[in-house]
Amino acid sequence: MIEISSTIVGKHYDLYKLEQILKPIGYSIGGNWDYDHGSFDYKIDDEEGYQFLRVPFKAIDGQLDSRNCTVELQTPFLLSHVYESGIDHDHSEIGNASAAFNQFQEPVDKDGTFPEKDIAKGKELVKELESALE
Repeated sequence: MIEISSTIVGKHYDLYKLEQILKPIGYSIGGNWDYDHGSFDYKIDDEEGYQFLRVPFKAIDGQLDSRNCTVELQTPFLLSHVYESGIDHDHSEIGNASAAFNQFQEPVDKDGTFPEKDIAKGKELVKELESALE
């Protein structure tokens, strides 16, 4: 994980309005959200695992699944998930119930090293994010 300092840290936004700004420029709501915190993710690359710029936020007024929730942005960071390549197990004997819970491969390294070429891209994305949120 590589933190990137930014002028967005500590700023407050209506979550719905924030989504309207970020989704069209490539961000999506990250999968690990809860009622009081979450993140927006921008996929930078998927050549050597998956590299993301993650922009975490926390609810300061309301809950994330309710209307008019205000969030505070936190320090963006670069994140790399490295998956084991070449795995193609025979799942022909797995039942539907099991398949519903085991459909995604766990990362080999949830905090893998971040490719040098993508660090500059991540810093550039933070600058673009700052401009979009001015």
